[in-house]
Amino acid sequence: MKKLSLLFAAAFVLLMQQSCMKDSCRRTYTLQTPIFKTLSQVRAEMHSTAPQPLKATGKLNLFGNTIFLNETGKGIHVIDNSNPASPKNVGFINIPGNVNLAVKGAHLYADSYSDMVVFDISNTANVTPVKFLNNVMKEKNVYWNSTASNNPDSIKVVVGYNTRDTTVDCQNYDMLVKTQVNCPSCAVANPSLLYSAAAPVQTGVGGSMASFTIINNYLYAVGSSSLYCLDISDPANPLQTAVKNMGWGIETIYPFQDKLFIGSRTGMFIYSLNDPANPTAQGSFAHVTFCDPVIADNQYAYVTLRSGTTCNGSSINELDVLDVSDLSRPALKKTFALSNPYGLAKDGSLLFVCDGTAGLKLYEASSPEGLQLIQQKSGLEAYDVIALNKIAIVVAKDGLYQFDYSNPASIKQLSNLSISK
Repeated sequence: MKKLSLLFAAAFVLLMQQSCMKDSCRRTYTLQTPIFKTLSQVRAEMHSTAPQPLKATGKLNLFGNTIFLNETGKGIHVIDNSNPASPKNVGFINIPGNVNLAVKGAHLYADSYSDMVVFDISNTANVTPVKFLNNVMKEKNVYWNSTASNNPDSIKVVVGYNTRDTTVDCQNYDMLVKTQVNCPSCAVANPSLLYSAAAPVQTGVGGSMASFTIINNYLYAVGSSSLYCLDISDPANPLQTAVKNMGWGIETIYPFQDKLFIGSRTGMFIYSLNDPANPTAQGSFAHVTFCDPVIADNQYAYVTLRSGTTCNGSSINELDVLDVSDLSRPALKKTFALSNPYGLAKDGSLLFVCDGTAGLKLYEASSPEGLQLIQQKSGLEAYDVIALNKIAIVVAKDGLYQFDYSNPASIKQLSNLSISK
């Protein structure tokens, strides 16, 4: 009996300890509650402001002596490139949710989440919006829904977060975690979970990582699963003429003559522009899952494949050269090993490849199936490139570089606008 009493006493003490431990269980976490503005307020702030430091830069468009450089999710830097040896960061266009851009004449076209915005850039010091198109690229939608009206005063957009550390008991912590799963905008612990016979009108030149492009009077844009066609013959009032469902994983778009070359996570697609208002599929080249920008000329297309991305976990890093003389049946002709390639550009017989941490590579491509490496610029992690008029403009992890390649055997760095960390 005494032994049984001792066991009972020990069990009672253990239960009491567990109860105390349960009562004292506390967890500290960072609570971030969203800051909302109406869509009207957000749009009222979409205009040029003072220049901002370059940070998380992305896609670019060269228009005359001006470089428009995307700051991912934030807006567009305006850079005066009258002197490529000394470019000047002169302004910033605030565009929340911006990733993509294209320019023609006095107008810049940019995405803002799923919306399309048309800006008047006739005065780059005073850029203003002239048209908003609601929910054009539906894959990127974050605030339009079946019950949302077209009145931007009634739509709320997350523009930031208030952050504070909070300590709660374990039971309430678990409840908050479940709330977060069911209501992501209620409170988040990581902001990265938040969700672009008169002389012919000049069109800006985009890089190979572009998702917007302009040919004549049409703007073509790709989302993650669709190709969008907009008539911009009235530049300030685009009209959507077609939406093409292309399946999952669409990444980039490149124009050449009357064709569109579209890079995806599953291959390359070619669309004919015989009817520019309604592009039609003409051919494709399929491969395993990769991220792949593509460029093309009269007979060949060049596609880079890289590892270490959300769309490919393998170790393949290469440049594929495809014969597209028969557009209905592109054929792989040659593969060249690379380090971790991104964007690329071609000027005549010169081919530029942004090979990630291996830098910028310049090839002699007069024989596309026998590329010869001419130059390699190391010391920069290259992302995308535009090559025009003997100047290569390169977006890299640490800066916006410009190189003079008038002598391909000895390309020279002209300038570098640094990107802040």
